[in-house]
This record gives sequence, structure tokens and C-alpha cells, in this order.
Amino acid sequence: MSVINYNIVFPPPPPPPGRIWLDNVNCQGGEKSLAHCSSNGFGVSDCKHSEDVGVVCNQKRIPGFKFISNLGNNLESLTVQVEDVRLRATFSQRKRVPISEGFVEVKDGGKWRQICSQDWTPMNSRVVCGMWGFPGERGFNTRGYKLLAKRRKKNYWGFGVNCTGTEADLSDCKLGREVVLKGNETCEQGMPVVVSCVPGRAFAPTVSAGFSKAYRVEQPLVRLRGGAMIGEGRVEVLKNGEWGTVCDDSWNMRAATVVCRELGFGTAKEALTGGRLGQGMGPVHMNEVECSGFEKSLTECSFNREATGCGHEEDAAVRCNIPAMGFSSRLRLSGGRNPFEGRVEVLAERNGSLAWGAVCSDGWGTMEATVVCRQLGLGYASNAFQETWYWEGSVATEAVVMSGVRCSGTELTLQQCLHHGKHLSCPRGGGRFAAGVSCTQAAPDLVLNAPVVEQTTYLEDRPMYALQCANEENCLSSSAAAAGSTTYRRLLRFSSQIHNNGRSDFRPRAGHQSWTWHECHRHYHSMEVFTHYDLFSLNGTKIAEGHKASFCLEDSHCDEGIQKKYECANFGAQGITSGCWDTYRHDIDCQWVDVTDVKPGDYIFQVVINPNFEVAESDYSNNVMKCRCRYDGNRIWMYKCHIGGSLSSETEETFPGLLTNQLSHR
Repeated sequence: MSVINYNIVFPPPPPPPGRIWLDNVNCQGGEKSLAHCSSNGFGVSDCKHSEDVGVVCNQKRIPGFKFISNLGNNLESLTVQVEDVRLRATFSQRKRVPISEGFVEVKDGGKWRQICSQDWTPMNSRVVCGMWGFPGERGFNTRGYKLLAKRRKKNYWGFGVNCTGTEADLSDCKLGREVVLKGNETCEQGMPVVVSCVPGRAFAPTVSAGFSKAYRVEQPLVRLRGGAMIGEGRVEVLKNGEWGTVCDDSWNMRAATVVCRELGFGTAKEALTGGRLGQGMGPVHMNEVECSGFEKSLTECSFNREATGCGHEEDAAVRCNIPAMGFSSRLRLSGGRNPFEGRVEVLAERNGSLAWGAVCSDGWGTMEATVVCRQLGLGYASNAFQETWYWEGSVATEAVVMSGVRCSGTELTLQQCLHHGKHLSCPRGGGRFAAGVSCTQAAPDLVLNAPVVEQTTYLEDRPMYALQCANEENCLSSSAAAAGSTTYRRLLRFSSQIHNNGRSDFRPRAGHQSWTWHECHRHYHSMEVFTHYDLFSLNGTKIAEGHKASFCLEDSHCDEGIQKKYECANFGAQGITSGCWDTYRHDIDCQWVDVTDVKPGDYIFQVVINPNFEVAESDYSNNVMKCRCRYDGNRIWMYKCHIGGSLSSETEETFPGLLTNQLSHR
């Protein structure tokens, strides 16, 4: 009997599935890359590969604008599609930034065509200006354009446009009457349409810089907060001296456009709901807003003053159209693993010609990274890197073209920040020390709950022998160094409740492996200084101070439906989840200010979270809290506690200046 041996060969196991890089992708259609669309961020996903998407491409270009016109008795309609719309400036105005005046042209069948001015109305001009980022239109020299139009070969579009003036985009307007094209007699009673727009103050041209320096938009009644880009943010209104939010019930493009125009931008690009750009604190001032579209301020619209059942998870926000400033053309990221990170390179003049070069990383930090991400339209800053040797294509030392960069964080471009100009100074050179950034579409936003501080403040006299650990961690005033173990220290104690109202988690910048172990308290410090506690006299002199190292950032409580992620037990991960808050109880070491040497009197108590901007946030203005403080030698009172930016400027002026501007200057 013969024996047959069989070699059974099993096929190799399939390779493990790759990562899912993008989830909840939302594109407007004009992005140059899928990475530029809004999403959860690279690698942030709860999807499975059974949900992978695909596309089938078509040779035919999708038209960019659709116009619909009702004919006759509204029984039938005509739909006309065009590929693009532009504002074509005259030769003398093409070098101006922004371009705010020129011929209106539509791209139809691959050719640019003019629009006949015969039936053109000011309402049409209003809409055109709004879609290009301008709040309104203005008059212009008609005679000059008539002479120019006579010399140019004309190619008219076959239709007119009929806008009411409330539309956010020209494609929202109705199609006007058909224009009969008869060679030279085309548009016999008119000329090609010309529109001249008024730039908002933030984009008005200046003689010296080409455009005005960025500034924080401050309107008396309406403002935007929490947005990564200029012209976007959570909508807040001022009422009775206090800023509050707008509930998103009935929130629409018409109301959003009123806000945008009021603040010096164009029409609304998006009307956002559901706290998409972070949640506010304090009252909800407006609900069920209804606007006609011609109001000069959101406060002129009709609305419901009762916001019962409307929480900050329903805060309304906007993204506005802004003029094309060409900000991104002189800056780029290179060497990164994805389009949202890389070494910062600037287009600058070198040896008589324009060339790309690196930025010196000396002093490079979060504020500078914030400006870079804004200029490139990549959202919020995530990290600022002072070493970029691990990225591909490291720039040579001599290629540094910008040094000494210092930004306040409000600038529109890196060139607007303070820097050395042509007198470069970069001791370590470029190469591995070239500046780099990573950007993100969502960021955390820490806010201190002011009423909790006000309600929990008290004094405690504690003996020095019970403060040895705190003394080792510099949590007492300098006079404690000479104090005997039998003496007492007087401590101003309070609880702090720190909310993360942003759209992503707040995590310490340093990795777990670089945290500092403190033997006395048996815990790690993940940030050198997490919070400053200071007591000032009424003239702004610092009287006493304290600091809180981030030894235990964790989720104490969360909003309904949100799971806790961070817990310090067993040396676990530290952080504050979006929608959660961390409570530092009044009885925790260093949760105080040592007021042993403070005399009775009236003072200002101030708390600053993340004072060194160690972790990037979407909004730093609300990181400061101030209170009035009265100390009679035996008892202490806190009153009028409020978050920075929560009160009107007139009310804020009743407090001393102190560190009001700390977060806009370094």
C-alpha cells in the first residue's frame, strides 16, 4: 500500500486593514484637497472599514452656479448653470489687495462673458459684493468704464440676474430676462456690469503695508468668539453690560448674513448650529431670531427673549465670506506627514529674487503657530515645533529668511508679526532648528467657572509643619522660607471648576515620559505651571501670588451623554475631555494664595489658566477671571467675579488694568 504525502499550503493571512484617516468630512466644493475640508481631524474616527467611501469621477465639470427662473404662471421653470463668477479688475487696479472693483463676469461653456447692465439693480451689486467678502457696495466713475468698455471686445451672457438683496450668494438669485444677442447691438441700452465694493475695516488697503494690521473686531453689540479664522466664530450679543450667546432655534443664512455684514465682512458662507465653534458661558440672550436681511445689526431683528430649555450646546455661529487677500501665497508647510503639519517656509527676497526659506525657531511658540495656521486656512494651532529635523527635506542653515518672530495671535499673516526684518539673527541657524507647526480643525477651550470661586472662598490659618510638601513646590510666599515650623501661614483658599468648552480634548503638551515626579506629594507634574493665582492692589501692584502645577488634570464631571476619558489614579492619562470639567477642591495642596503678609484692604483677585500658552486653545480671552476682594484682617469676601471678555468695556473699566491685555502680549 503506497502512502501519498500531501503538502497543504494555506494562503497568507490578509494584511491588517489600514487606518481610517478622515471621518465626518464636509466640503464646500472649492477646496484644493480633501484635507482642506472640515472633518474630525486626521486619525480621529469611530468608523469601521465597512463604511469606507468611494467615488466615480466624470469628465463633465460640475457647474458652480445654478440659476432658476419661473416662467409664465409659475407652471414651468428654466434652469441655467454656469461654471464660475468673477470680478475682473481693470489693469490699473489688479495690484490692489483686495480687488474690490471691476467687471462682473460669468464663465459659461468655458468662456468668460459679461452681463448686460440694462436690467442690473443695486440689489444685485449688494449680493455680488457680499459673496466676495465685502459688507456693501459704493459708487464709481461710470464714465471711465464706459470708455474702457467701448475699446474692449464684448461677449455677453444671454441672461440677466434678479436679486432681492437678501441672498447670501449670486446663485441664490433668480434668473433675469433673456438677453437677445444681435452682434454689435447686444446690450444696446447699457454696458457690461461694473461693481464697486466697500472693504471692511480689517481689509481696507493702507499706503504702508498694503492692508491694515489685523485687530480684534469689537462691535458695541455683536461679536464673534472661538473661530480659527477671521470672519468666523460663535455669535455673542451684549445686553445689560454682559455678553451672551444666541440660541440656534430658527438660525439661518439670512440672520447669519446680518451678523457678517455688521462686523465688516461679506455675506454668510455658513450658518452653524449646535455649538459647532465651541460653547459660550453665561446667559443666552436671543432665541428664534428672524431677520429680513436688511438690518444693520442683529439686535434689530425680531427674536424671542425667552431661551427656556436652550443650553450652550445650541449656541449659534457663523462663517463669513471674506475678501481674497492672497495670504496663503507667501507661506507654505513642507516635510510634514499630512497637509496640516510641516516646516514653515516663507517666500522672501534673497539675493535679488524671491525664494522660499525657513523661519528661525528661536522663541517660536503657540501664538506664532496660531497665525501660521490662520494664514494658511488650516484651522487652529495644535503644536509649535522648534526642531524639525525629523521631517523630510530639512532646509539648510543659510536658507533662514525670517527671524525674531513674535506674534500676539491676532495677526492675519506672519509678516504682520514683529520680526527682525532684513537684519536676520538666528544663533542656532535653520536646518534642524527651523520652525514648524501642526494645525487642527478643532481645539480645546478652557473656561473657569467664576461663581464657584466666588462661593467657595475662605481663609485658613495652617501651621508650617503641615505645609512642608507645599513649601517644596513653591506654593507659599517668599517669607515662608525663614518661617519656623511652629508658625502659621494664612491661606486664601477656594475651589476652581475648569470647563473645556472647546471641540477637542485639552491634553498636556509634554508626553507622560517627560512628566516630573514629586516624591513628597506622590504625583506627577505634567505642566510646569497650569494656573496663576494673584492678588493685586487697586493700582495694579501685585501683592501676593500662587501657582497651580497640573499634577492631576482629569474629568471630574461631564455633560450628559459624554464619557470620561481621563483619570489620574494609577498614574493614568491626564487631560480634560471636551464637554467635561475638572474641579480642584479648596482642600487640595497649593489651591490657595498665601496672604500671610497682606494687610487688610480692598484688592483684585485674578486667576489665569494656561498662562504660558503651553497648550493651544481656540480662545485665550476667557482664560482670565477677576474678582473684587475685601479683606478685613479676619474675613475675606469675593464679589463681582467674572471671566475676561464677559462684560462690556465700560464695566470692565471699573476694574484696574492689571493683566487685562496679558493674553494679547507676550
